[in-house]
Amino acid sequence: MIDMEKQTHYTLLQVDQPQAVEAYLRERAWLDHGESVQQLSPAGEGNMNLTLRVTTGSRTFVVKQSRPWVEKYPSIAAPEDRVLMEAKFYQSVSHFGEIAERMPRLLGCDEQNFVALLEDLGETADFTDLYNDGLASFAPLHELCQWLAALHGAEFDLETRQCLENVEMRKLNHEHLYCYPLRHDNGLDLDAITPGLAAAAAELKGDAAYLSAVAELGARYLENGPSLLHGDFYPGSWVRHTAAQGKAPSDDVWVIDPEFCFFGPAEFDLGILVGHLLLAGRSPRLVDEVFADYRGAASFDRELALRFAGMEIMRRLIGVAQLPLIADLAQKKALLATSRELVLRPE
Repeated sequence: MIDMEKQTHYTLLQVDQPQAVEAYLRERAWLDHGESVQQLSPAGEGNMNLTLRVTTGSRTFVVKQSRPWVEKYPSIAAPEDRVLMEAKFYQSVSHFGEIAERMPRLLGCDEQNFVALLEDLGETADFTDLYNDGLASFAPLHELCQWLAALHGAEFDLETRQCLENVEMRKLNHEHLYCYPLRHDNGLDLDAITPGLAAAAAELKGDAAYLSAVAELGARYLENGPSLLHGDFYPGSWVRHTAAQGKAPSDDVWVIDPEFCFFGPAEFDLGILVGHLLLAGRSPRLVDEVFADYRGAASFDRELALRFAGMEIMRRLIGVAQLPLIADLAQKKALLATSRELVLRPE
């Protein structure tokens, strides 16, 4: 647990301190001559980091800072340099047009204070309404699969691969994906989320074969692999415009928040995508479309991707990172059964 009272060794930006933020930006020459901060507001949910939209008289941009804790869950410690990993990701893919065109541009980076300056995509919303949208069609799916294929197929030099191993963030994520949700004594009150969910979770926690298979997936996750991954490729990391401004409507899906990026198995990103389609009630036919659309990493293992999908379903139902999912106990029990079926698929 992080000590919130402990003084950090760098400048902490705050949404309610526009003058201090302006002074910080001016000190780094990130404001033009005569430019001032006219409005400071949150930019998105800011689950992992402080994310601010800065409005001046002539433009807007986003300031993102990582702190020693998770912004949404301040009691959870997190690597404070994670925004630098994100910045390195943007720098590394900037020469790959098919990847970079669907991401905000990196405008600046302050390594001392763990701050990234990013292009503002405008008023956007993520795709988390996918979970409760009445099973509407999901038009951007093809573009998202193409984007993943381009990312996984891109080649990088050894220096980039070493820089983006992102070991500490992987350790944090490993704990919350593969370990914490399946501990009997983790302190999470699942019945407060959905009455009866604790008993359903206890069945999985007592399933030795399932626990072993999840542990094996966790070991695969911690291994270095051939492809650069986004690392958290779910509807909260995809955004679209809520107003007709900014980029052209034909490009109306972007990918953000690659702070969990690393070089690993391409099947992990695909598994996260598939897991969230199933959590959103989509049919196996749509899952088949994902695999048909995806043309990225060589020697892609569909079965491994489906096992990762099963893990993601489990951790989103009985772990800390809950979704805005409207589902009763019967639906969640059915999803946990799907998780077990997928995780225990044969090699």
